[in-house]
Amino acid sequence: MKGLYFQQNSTNQEITFVFQERENLPVIEDNFVKLQVKACALSQINTKLLAEMKMEKDFFPVGREIAGIVLDVGSKVSFFQPDDEVVGILPLDSEDPGLCEVVRVHEHYLVHKPEKVTWTEAAGTIRDGVLAYTALHYLSHLSPGKSVLIMDGASTLGTIAIQLAHHRGAKVISTVCSLEDKQCLERLRPTIARVIDVSNGKVHVAESCLEETGGLGVDIVLDAGVRLFSKDDEPAVKLQLLPHKHDIITLLGVGGHWVTREENLQLDPPDSHCLFLKGATVSFLNDEVWNLSNVQQGKYLCILKDVMEKLSTGVFRPQLDESIPLYEAKVSMEVIQKNQGRKKQVVQF
Repeated sequence: MKGLYFQQNSTNQEITFVFQERENLPVIEDNFVKLQVKACALSQINTKLLAEMKMEKDFFPVGREIAGIVLDVGSKVSFFQPDDEVVGILPLDSEDPGLCEVVRVHEHYLVHKPEKVTWTEAAGTIRDGVLAYTALHYLSHLSPGKSVLIMDGASTLGTIAIQLAHHRGAKVISTVCSLEDKQCLERLRPTIARVIDVSNGKVHVAESCLEETGGLGVDIVLDAGVRLFSKDDEPAVKLQLLPHKHDIITLLGVGGHWVTREENLQLDPPDSHCLFLKGATVSFLNDEVWNLSNVQQGKYLCILKDVMEKLSTGVFRPQLDESIPLYEAKVSMEVIQKNQGRKKQVVQF
């Protein structure tokens, strides 16, 4: 049986994806589950984080968001039994690639898949659902009546975050990077309070948000990255799509929460002073935060269950591309690793 792996060139950091034959899986360990994979979603691989965690190896498994059927369970597994339909995210240190017919995974990384949810929906929603839930529930304490700015709302994460914010009774503002994205968001129900098209570079995000909130500013911002420096020092693509950090600080309301995905965020003393005057907070949304904190496993499982519940009741309506067979996963991962493509790609077995 074949699985997809990647290897990194040590000289130029270039990634190569390769299929490798796998031997039969060894006997299942006490708390592990043997799973027949029915669907696996594709996401970018954070090679920088893997290097920082000293997790580099010759061949690293690819594919972590999986849904499938339990084939066998270890002697100490208490939550699952053979033929259960489950979904979960493989840990960073998993030895098995999700892009393989059969994998082993510890039971604490899995939850039951609702019957009415399809394999592709489950695998294609679980990661973005966890991120949206973490950003809006744990990091910014979303509640009814709050105003929320979600940057790049037509992205896979942005769409799920918008749907969660609406479900919580928030007023949602969002930015888009193209006319196609704008039309996509305008079709969402309930409707978004304001869609800000930043593709032409002429619209000022801070002014639009202050206008929409009557000058009060927004309560919560979920960004998709920010510009840190002047226009002369930033790449052209970043210039066009991302707001400057000063814009985010300006549009935040009193007691506001800024949830950022900019891992290298730099705040100068004047920036910090402005946030201090507003009583605002800054939180970092790390894709792997639950993977890196084993003591929070109970909360993580609650999030996974809640994401599936919201998917089954129609609160979450993910943007999924047409599913592809396993043999096309290599080419698709090469595209995704270059940060291309707007919809979530799922491999169906």
